[in-house]
Amino acid sequence: MSEQVFIFDTTLRDGEQSPGNTMNTQEKLRVARQLELLGVDIIEAGFPIASEGDFDAVKQIAKLVKNCQIAGLARANDEDIDRAWKAIKVAAHPRIHTFISTSDIHLKHQFRKTRDEVLEIAVAAVKRAKRYTDNVEFSAMDATRSDWDYLCKVVAEVIDAGATTVNIPDTVGYAVPHEFGELIAYIRKNVPNIDKAVISVHCHNDLGLATANSIAAIHNGARQVECTINGIGERAGNASLEEIAMTLRTRKTSFTADTRIVSEKIYPTSRLITSITGVPVQPNKAIVGANAFAHESGIHQDGLLKAKLTYEIMTPESVGISKSSLILGKHSGRHAFRDRIENLGYILDDKELNLAFKRFKALSDMKKNVYDEDIEMIIMDEIYKTAERAKLVYLNVSCGNTTIPTATVKMEIDGNIFQDVGTGDGPVHAAFKVIKRLLKTTSKLEKFSVNSITQDMDAQGEVFVKLSEKGLKAIGKGADTDIIVASAKAYINALNRLEYMKTKKS
Repeated sequence: MSEQVFIFDTTLRDGEQSPGNTMNTQEKLRVARQLELLGVDIIEAGFPIASEGDFDAVKQIAKLVKNCQIAGLARANDEDIDRAWKAIKVAAHPRIHTFISTSDIHLKHQFRKTRDEVLEIAVAAVKRAKRYTDNVEFSAMDATRSDWDYLCKVVAEVIDAGATTVNIPDTVGYAVPHEFGELIAYIRKNVPNIDKAVISVHCHNDLGLATANSIAAIHNGARQVECTINGIGERAGNASLEEIAMTLRTRKTSFTADTRIVSEKIYPTSRLITSITGVPVQPNKAIVGANAFAHESGIHQDGLLKAKLTYEIMTPESVGISKSSLILGKHSGRHAFRDRIENLGYILDDKELNLAFKRFKALSDMKKNVYDEDIEMIIMDEIYKTAERAKLVYLNVSCGNTTIPTATVKMEIDGNIFQDVGTGDGPVHAAFKVIKRLLKTTSKLEKFSVNSITQDMDAQGEVFVKLSEKGLKAIGKGADTDIIVASAKAYINALNRLEYMKTKKS
C-alpha cells in the first residue's frame, strides 16, 4: 500500500507573491474552494502580518474551507505568530507555519546573527506557536546552502520544541536532484527524533529543477511537498503541483507513495489560476500546457491513432482535458488528415482524399497551423464543387431602432423564381429566416463570422456560415460591400453545398 505524500499548496501565498499574480479576497476564496475540490491536504492561505487585506483573506478562507488544513505563514517572532493565529483559529484544521534562515549566507548578510542566536529564535518561535495549536510547521529557509550538521541540529531542536512538520526549502533553487536527495537522507539518518515529524520540501525553479528536486526528496523519505498550481511563484516559480501529482501517479512502480489529488480537477484548476491572474501557461508546460497532449508529427499522429499508449504516458482525461488534439501542419501525415476529416463529418473516397490532402499540404507551407475551418473550406472548394441549386436574385432589408427588421428575398431555385418576406431580431436574422423558409431546410446554423477583407471604410465584408443537418456539415462563404448581402450569399452557399452532400450520401 502506498504511503501518502501530503500536498501543501502555496499558490495563495508564494504563488501570489510573484509579479502579476496578485489576487483580491474574492478571487482567493474561489481558488481556495477549487483547491479543496482538487484534494490538496494543506492550503497556505497567506501571510497574515503582511497587510490587513491578507489577514482578512486568510481569515475568510479559514472559515470557508473545511476539508483541508489552513496554514498561515509567520516569521519567527511573537507578533507574526500571534497575528497568524488570529487569522486561522476559526479553521477546522489550523496550522501555523513559522520560519527563519539557517544558511551562513543569510545569517551574516540578512539577519546578522550567530548560529546559536538563530537556533534560540527558532525554538522560541515553535514554542510560541505550540501554545495555540499542536499543528506547527517550521521551515529552515535557505536550507540547501546551510551547513548540514547545523541544519540537523536546528531540526532536532524544533521537533523537541513541538514542530510536527519540518520543511527543508531550496529557497533560491540552488540544489540539484542527487544532492538534494542526499540531504534529505542525511537528515533522516542524523536527526534522532525525526520520526516525530513529517519531512517537507519547498523547491524553487531557478535552475528548472524544482519538480526533479521534490521527486528526489520523496524518493529519500520526504512526505510533504510544498508546491503551486502551474508552478507559479517568486522569480522562476515553485515546484508544480500537477507535475508532482502526475509523476507519482504515472510512475507507480517507481515510488511507494502517492497523493490524494483528484487528478481530473488539475486542468480546470490550472485554467482558473490563469483566468484570475491573467498569466498564461507556456504552451509546452508539462501536464497543463496547450501542447501537452497535442501532436503534429506525422509519425506520432499515426502511432497515436493506432494506440494512444505509443505516444501518451497518461490520458488527457486523467487530468481533466477532454481529449488529445492532433495539430495539423506541414509535418502531419495522411492518416491524421483522414481522421480529422472524418471527425468533422465528411466521408471521402481515396481519390477525393488525395486531392484534398495535396491542397492541405500546399496550405500548410503557407500557414503555421491549419484549423478545422481551413480543412472544411478545402473540402468545399475541391470536393463539393457543384452547380448551384439556389441563387440570390434580390434582397431588400429595412431596420432601425424604431423599426421591426424586415427582409424581402427573391431567389432562383431549381430554375424557378420565388419571393417571400419576413421579420427577425435583426436584418441578418430576418434574411436567414426567409431563405430558410423558401428552401424548406431543417439545417441548423452552427457558426456565423464576419471579417473585413480590407481596412477602408468601404471595405468588402467576408462572411462565413457553418450549417449542420443529420450529421452532415457544410461551410459557406460570401463577400460583398453590404454585409447583409454577404451574409445571405454565405448562407445560400452553405445550403447549396449541404444539399449536394445529402445527394452524394444517398
